[in-house]
Amino acid sequence: MHAPCGAALAPRHNLLNSAPIMETTLYYWPEIQGRGEFVRLALEHAAVPYTDLGRQDEAAIEAFLDDAGIATPPFAPPFLVVGTMVIPQTANILLYLGQHYGLAPQDEAGGLWTHSLQLTVADFVVEIHDTHHPIASGEYYEDQRTEALRRAQDFLTHRAPKFLRYFEHVLDRNPAGPAWAVRDALTYVDLSLFQIVAGLRYAFPRHMQRYEHELPHLVALHDRVAALPNIAAYLRSPRRIPFSTLGIFRHYPELDALT
Repeated sequence: MHAPCGAALAPRHNLLNSAPIMETTLYYWPEIQGRGEFVRLALEHAAVPYTDLGRQDEAAIEAFLDDAGIATPPFAPPFLVVGTMVIPQTANILLYLGQHYGLAPQDEAGGLWTHSLQLTVADFVVEIHDTHHPIASGEYYEDQRTEALRRAQDFLTHRAPKFLRYFEHVLDRNPAGPAWAVRDALTYVDLSLFQIVAGLRYAFPRHMQRYEHELPHLVALHDRVAALPNIAAYLRSPRRIPFSTLGIFRHYPELDALT
């Protein structure tokens, strides 16, 4: 178990609720960033003491999923266990962290807007994943390379620009200014957008160079988040699993070479 060091400089939303100090455990696979990384970034920024259990005992994940005594069984990792409460699904976990750790507005309208942006991030993540596994997640990339080339072509031509421009518009239209996605303070959505930009730079560096001149606010947001003390410390630490061809963001040169 560990607690990140350093105080975050980003403004926090006023807390109307706060989570009691309870044991917090993240269940996610140990060798990839995957969807669990969106949760890790929020936990690290908010300085929540947590155990990243899969990195200590991967078998504990399967044991939990197979435990017939769990009344609210999750479908798959990531899921967060806080005391006796089981919270599955990335966006759901972030909703909880936002409510209790100052990572989202505490009013209904602000909370729903933040959650809706995170759900859009989740949609984008599925499409990113499907560039390299368009047919079956259980089969190797090499077994669906032809289909991946077609899927990636459409993604890079149409889908990625559409999502990225949408988030750029969100920042541009924020009445409080483009520093953050929601009002005048950092939310978990900003942390997730950092991960999207970082991941796409790894997976599709050539195409991201093309896109980024149209995304000044999104690029600035990435840099702003990367400079936050807790995030910067996390990115330098061994807790940050490197990008690789095992996770959601995968670099295959033949996909990035598409025109």
